[in-house]
Amino acid sequence: MESRVAGLATETGLQVVVAPSLVFYAREKGCRVDRREQARKVISGLKTVYPDATCELNFTTPLELLVATILSAQCTDQRVNMVTADLFKKYRSAEDYAAAPLGVLEEEIRPTGFFRQKSMALRAMGRKLVEEFGGEVPRTMEEMIRIPGAARKTANVVLGTAFGIPSGVVVDTHVRRLAYRLGLSDETDPAKIEKDLMAVVPRDEWVWFGHAIIWHGRRTCFARTPACDACALEPFCPRRGVGGPSKTRRRARPAAKPG
Repeated sequence: MESRVAGLATETGLQVVVAPSLVFYAREKGCRVDRREQARKVISGLKTVYPDATCELNFTTPLELLVATILSAQCTDQRVNMVTADLFKKYRSAEDYAAAPLGVLEEEIRPTGFFRQKSMALRAMGRKLVEEFGGEVPRTMEEMIRIPGAARKTANVVLGTAFGIPSGVVVDTHVRRLAYRLGLSDETDPAKIEKDLMAVVPRDEWVWFGHAIIWHGRRTCFARTPACDACALEPFCPRRGVGGPSKTRRRARPAAKPG
């Protein structure tokens, strides 16, 4: 198992220190559970609810998805989509971002928050793409993480969603919370969580799985009061980190992608 994980990590550019534990203790069952079997159940359950889960950021090109993902830091996808509806009409190429006046770009993306840092990242991104990649978004993890504003999570989103390349599993705040809650990882560091998920989720499911977990976190498995009564994963969820039943039931949100 350790060699398999090391091989995957080398291929996807993810550093491995130790092989992940493949079991966890399910308190309500009073026994240890195989994470691989748990992952199979989670995947099966998610597919009954979110078979077509995908990225909720609007885009038509890899560049647009890269920009939208950078803007999504500490911001909702809905707000990013509102901003990019006009932004993408004006900025159509890496050259456009590279030449953008910072003050103008700051005002255009202000609603996404942290607009000064993001505007600098977008302009630096455009320049990097122009200078090193012929104005195109690269298709490898090693190249993607050299782009300003594009750490591993952003790279996984773009490679997986825009190019269909399973470079890893996207780990955002929802994936981080649910990976622990469902017993798929004991880690808190995103890179280590991703390593754990890559070890138990089949590679051809990596891209869909990341989106499906995010959808589930947004629609049902909320941080404070998860809608357990309406959850397709409830029969085998260990509810790690969740207290007793809430006095107020919270309804799950519709599974369909907001249009």
